[in-house]
Amino acid sequence: MASIFSKIITGDIPCHKVAEDDQFLAFLDINPVAKGHTLVIPKLEVDYIFDLEDNLLMEMMLFSKNVGLAIEKTIPCNRIGISVIGLEVPHAHIHLMPINKLHDMSFEKDRLAFSQEEYKDIAKSIASYVSL
Repeated sequence: MASIFSKIITGDIPCHKVAEDDQFLAFLDINPVAKGHTLVIPKLEVDYIFDLEDNLLMEMMLFSKNVGLAIEKTIPCNRIGISVIGLEVPHAHIHLMPINKLHDMSFEKDRLAFSQEEYKDIAKSIASYVSL
């Protein structure tokens, strides 16, 4: 059965796209821990990140690096935190989050909410710095 991420890839569910190539898609998390919280997913439907072929995992990390550097240019922060949890959606994905301290990575924090226009502006700003 297709995951929600597969439906985003096919366009059946809209997203605030940050970057895309033939293998990966990056889009803003709709329930973000931080402003600019972005998800990177492979277009190939694979549940567990460690089930990805080695070369695809390596390319996903390089794609994530590119997106992370773009987030860093857009959202003031000390670092871009990377998290792979993999329990909430059965589709491999990487969380990229602007952080200033360790607690900023906590998924137990209250989530942020933005208007659709704010999401659109954040995604557009990050996308302007992505170089694929």
